[in-house]
Order: sequence, then structure tokens, then C-alpha cells
Amino acid sequence: MLGFARALLACCPRLLDHPNVPLFGRMFYYAVRTGRKPGVYLNWDQCKAQVDKFPAARYKKFASEEDAWDFVGIDQTQQPSDEPVTDAVNLPAKSEQETTKHQKETSKPILGSPKKRSHCQVSLAEEQPQPKRFKCIKLCEVPQIEKDKFTYMGESAVVYTDGCCSRNGKLKARAGIGVYWGRGHHLNVGDRLPGRQTNQRAEIQAACRAIEQAKSENINKLVIYTDSKFTINGITKWVTSWKKNDWKLSTGKPVINKEDFEKLDELVQGIDIKWMHIPGHAGFSGNEAADRLAREGACKKLEDQ
Repeated sequence: MLGFARALLACCPRLLDHPNVPLFGRMFYYAVRTGRKPGVYLNWDQCKAQVDKFPAARYKKFASEEDAWDFVGIDQTQQPSDEPVTDAVNLPAKSEQETTKHQKETSKPILGSPKKRSHCQVSLAEEQPQPKRFKCIKLCEVPQIEKDKFTYMGESAVVYTDGCCSRNGKLKARAGIGVYWGRGHHLNVGDRLPGRQTNQRAEIQAACRAIEQAKSENINKLVIYTDSKFTINGITKWVTSWKKNDWKLSTGKPVINKEDFEKLDELVQGIDIKWMHIPGHAGFSGNEAADRLAREGACKKLEDQ
């Protein structure tokens, strides 16, 4: 199969120019420098929505998250809010010929060698939380960022959250939460989850911690990347009906994580949050970093122990 794919690309090299064509299962980052909402997107459909029919749109596909942010023009070592990304309508319009030429050039993928995912070593090896059951593709280099700076997607600050639990649902389960704002950031969190030790609670509480931190920093627009569809669906779809049904499921059974979703539902009030699902352990550096923080947190002792 691999030989056939290579032969096909050899005969038709222009297939690589198409944004929807993956290279042997690798994942890419779509960077929009000039468009409706400049930022880094995880698939072509999201990117297309920002650049399609936009005057003099500038976008490009990258194999590295760091390279993608560099193209967007957000310097990881400077405060993005001090120097907002210039909107395309304020830029001089290019001729149709120049625009077509630029789009052809920026549609080509930039390739990079994949890296194997490394696991941090902890003292409690026999109880170290195990990664979720996703295929590991590669670990991109975590972007460099000063400890008191934030990364922005348009006007929204970006944060990655994750939760984990070893022996989930069993005796001696250990759960942790991870919140990642950037490399070396002073708000990064890797803490043990108090109370009932489950993976779903850890995912919800990690999102709660990120929102609490954002509000403490007077951030009113936030993009939360999480690999927990349960958390996203719970707070964006199910919570309304849960509250109407006195926190009961359609089967009549009580919502198991009622207290956690009550807390999350209260926190999302007064802040503009965009929830973004990201595949776990698929090579996205922010998600990998949040997962690492969660696993480190799960290895810590609870304060009452």
C-alpha cells in the first residue's frame, strides 16, 4: 500500500498541493495570517472558512505547530495583545495574478521528520497514570513562550486542558488535571484531582481551572483545546436539558458528574469560550504538554493524605 501511494505521488506530484491530502497519515496545521480570523486551525475545512473569498487571504499548511504560529505572525516571545494581528482589509490589495501565484505557493506542505513520544519518569512507576488509548503519531516541539505571556487566536487567549486517571474506576485510582498555557508559563498546572478519582471528573475540573485562571487574568475571550468530547458535549449540549430535568438523564438516572458540571456551568457565565476538540496523543504539542502535566499531577499526594 505504501509503495502504491509513493508511485501515485511520483506520477502525480501535484496531489501534494491539495490541502486535504495527508501524507501517509501525518497531521498538519493550517495557519491563517490574513483572513476572517487569523490563527492556527487543525483541518482544512476550518481554514477554508477563514480564507475562502477573502480579499488577499494569506494561509499555509505546516507540519509543525510552532512554524504555523510563526507564519501567522504571533511572536511567541512577545505579548500578542500589544501588537494585534493586522486585519486583511487594511492591507493593500494584490492583483489577481499575484494572489493566484501566492495561493499556489502557500498551498504546498512543509514536511518534517516525526518524533517519538517520550514519557516522563516518575517515582511512583507502578501507579503512573497511563495515557489514553489513542495512537501516538509524533510529538511536535513545544513552542517557546515567556512565562508571563499568552498565545492568542484572533482576540481569544489559547489554553490546552487535559485530565487523566490510572486504574480508572478501580481501587486506588489516581487522577490528575493538566492546564497548559505555554512553555514555562507561570499559570501551567499539574495537580492531583481532589475527591472522586475518575478520568471524566479530571477532564471537567481541568477546564474549570483554566477558566478560573483566565478570569483572574481578566481574559474575557478564551479558546479551550481539549481531547474530551464528553466535557464539550456536556457543557454545550446536555447541561441545558439536565437542568430542566432536575439533573437527571433521559433514563431517569441522576447525572453522575452533576457537581462538576454545575461548577463548570457557573464558570462559563460572563466569558466568551470557544471549545475546540483535539485528538489525544496525535502529535499536537499543546495537548501533549497538558497530558504530561495531568500525569505528573496524578502522581502527587492529596493534601489530606
